Amino acid sequence: MGVTMTADEHKARTARSYKLILLFAMVSMTMMFAGLTSAFVVSKSRTDWLKDFQLPLAFYISTIVIIGCSVTFHLAKKAIQRDNKSQTTTMLLATLVLGVLFVILQFVGFDQIIESGYYFTGAESSITTTFLYIVTLMHLLHLAGGLISLLIIIYNHFKQKYNSSQTLGIELGAMYWHFLDLLWVYLFVFLYFFK
Repeated sequence: MGVTMTADEHKARTARSYKLILLFAMVSMTMMFAGLTSAFVVSKSRTDWLKDFQLPLAFYISTIVIIGCSVTFHLAKKAIQRDNKSQTTTMLLATLVLGVLFVILQFVGFDQIIESGYYFTGAESSITTTFLYIVTLMHLLHLAGGLISLLIIIYNHFKQKYNSSQTLGIELGAMYWHFLDLLWVYLFVFLYFFK
């Protein structure tokens, strides 16, 4: 004879399952970036490694912007937990704007690197800039997934699918955005100190 679950128990079990799946995905992504940064460190012994390379100003600004994304997403989660739907809307849209601004700043940073005479591919490229390009581009690909999930969350929010008793989508989105933000801060600090 099976054990009957209440609706709340089923909801809690489902939430734990989704969070565990997301956590597993984040651990996998972390391992991939750990491999990339390890390869970066090993490659520093090459004779063609750029010793005087400086990160572009746009990367510094984008780091502040992505930290802002975490703050606004956290505030959106707190607002929906209080059933403050207008503040949730404001914070979700602010997160979207900051996320798009982060992407724009990354490409501005690429342009600043090229304007400094450093290229990512081709005969004029260096291993330093190629690694920087790969690491940053991989992060941007994961961020694209975050932007798509954020758009879905915003759509569901406008469809009135979230309230103080139903916050799972926003919670999962916030977890992933916090992960992306921490990942970029790690990558930025790593690139700053180990370039």
